[in-house]
Amino acid sequence: MHKTAWITGATSGFGRAAAQRFVAGGWKLIASGRRSERLDALRAELGAAHVHTCAFDIRDEAAMHAAIAALPEGFRGIDLLVNNAGLAQGTAPAQSSDLDDWKRMIDTNVTALVTLTRALLPTLIERRGAIVNVSSTAARYPYLGGNVYAGTKAFVSQFSLNLRADLHGSGVRVTTLEPGMAQTEFTLVRTHGDAAASDKLYAGMQPITGEDIADTLWWIANLPPHLNVNRLEMMPTSQSFAGFQIHRS
Repeated sequence: MHKTAWITGATSGFGRAAAQRFVAGGWKLIASGRRSERLDALRAELGAAHVHTCAFDIRDEAAMHAAIAALPEGFRGIDLLVNNAGLAQGTAPAQSSDLDDWKRMIDTNVTALVTLTRALLPTLIERRGAIVNVSSTAARYPYLGGNVYAGTKAFVSQFSLNLRADLHGSGVRVTTLEPGMAQTEFTLVRTHGDAAASDKLYAGMQPITGEDIADTLWWIANLPPHLNVNRLEMMPTSQSFAGFQIHRS
């Protein structure tokens, strides 16, 4: 029997790589994201028989519920939800940040994630499925300019642990995946399209790739049902923990 995964943010980065990995492994896929042309290309690449796409802004609750209601019969039995859609906006310290950037991160990384999770919980419980919430090492290690982005990811990690507690006895597995530096479109989005800043950040290191995360998600999803990975933190070997800041007068 085919299993079905819903992967949010499937138009690039972790989400796209995971979509390719799961379909290659024989799963059916619901791929959602904002960019319909990229979703169309993904479906053409992976095959319409295996992939159903939903183009909507994940912050749009009405569009989200419409997409769920419109799922074809063969894609309604969702066994895995990968809450991957998310973003960082801005690198400035809090006192210089744009409030609209903060609100967009909260609406995307927190509000939309819990809304979709709550909507799909009855199906996931019925099928004894799994949830993987993509968080970040920023959830645990503060850094200059992390402010609201890091706060939203701390929410994701803590929400995952509490979901695990609430779903005790249901058979539903819940994991939070916390990657460190990864080279996707993440920094381009964060810097509002500054390619030079993105290139500088990853120069001379070997960052995590989308394929690395896809393989990790695949491993988590295919563990025996009596095993739950509560939290998995990963970094590239070239990244470690920052030192303390000291201001001297």
